[in-house]
Amino acid sequence: MKLVEILKPDFTFEDQRGVICQITHESFAQTNAVFTKAGEVRGDFHYHRFAKEIFFVISGEIELQLKADDQYETVNFKSGDMFLIPENVKHRFIFLKDTYLVAFYTNRVELENGEKDIISD
Repeated sequence: MKLVEILKPDFTFEDQRGVICQITHESFAQTNAVFTKAGEVRGDFHYHRFAKEIFFVISGEIELQLKADDQYETVNFKSGDMFLIPENVKHRFIFLKDTYLVAFYTNRVELENGEKDIISD
């Protein structure tokens, strides 16, 4: 099983004015903008049963720790990096620098029955 998939934005355009980065042109059920300070941890080994998550790091740097069954992987991401975490892969984020990122979910975390699709380890 692949624990994390490295992605690329759909396209990037740069000129003297700056940069336009089309992260995706797909529709998603939920999108979160996240800021976290250096040294903090988010999502202490949790997973989602029904949602894939795509992350785009706007600025900063994170260490992503992943595990599923007997597999364990650690990957660092920085500004401009984009990646996907599949359903049922446990993960957590260690923030190495102050970081802004955007998270896209294929399904909402809040389920129709009132429960959340956030399962702790």
